[in-house]
Amino acid sequence: MILDTERLVLRPPTLEDAPAIQRLAGAREVALNTLNIPHPYPDGAAEAWIGRHSTDNDANFVITLRESGEMVGIIGLVINRDHARAEIGYWIAVPHWNRGYATEAGRVVVRYALEELKLNRVFAEHFTRNPASGRVLQKMGMRHEGTLRHIVKWGEPIDAELYAIVREEM
Repeated sequence: MILDTERLVLRPPTLEDAPAIQRLAGAREVALNTLNIPHPYPDGAAEAWIGRHSTDNDANFVITLRESGEMVGIIGLVINRDHARAEIGYWIAVPHWNRGYATEAGRVVVRYALEELKLNRVFAEHFTRNPASGRVLQKMGMRHEGTLRHIVKWGEPIDAELYAIVREEM
């Protein structure tokens, strides 16, 4: 599945993307604000991630610039069809922060989840220390649902904010 926006093309990741994923996701600033990205980013981890997330329970996309094809990040869904919901997660490479790419990609992925996949709910969490991600989720149409206390990242307990959107809110 390929999704398009005004400035972006979202496409499934391939093994050829692994070096760029490792380099871009390997930035400490990216890993700091995500639960599952390690730092340093180990060799082979990008290839393993691509292989592990090529299932019917995932919909992952490389976010690329329409004009140049340059990778600017990753966005994806972890789908639970039994409960008609998915968790959305994303990261944007540091050189591309503050350009609206996460919001633009997020909107089309949320629409895809609710309209094409016929899911009822899409949700996401962001660390409380990263309010910019909360603004992105709000711009995707999500509502704040609460605070999750003491999620552990790199041995430190931190809080996370939970956001969600349901189909009838589209």
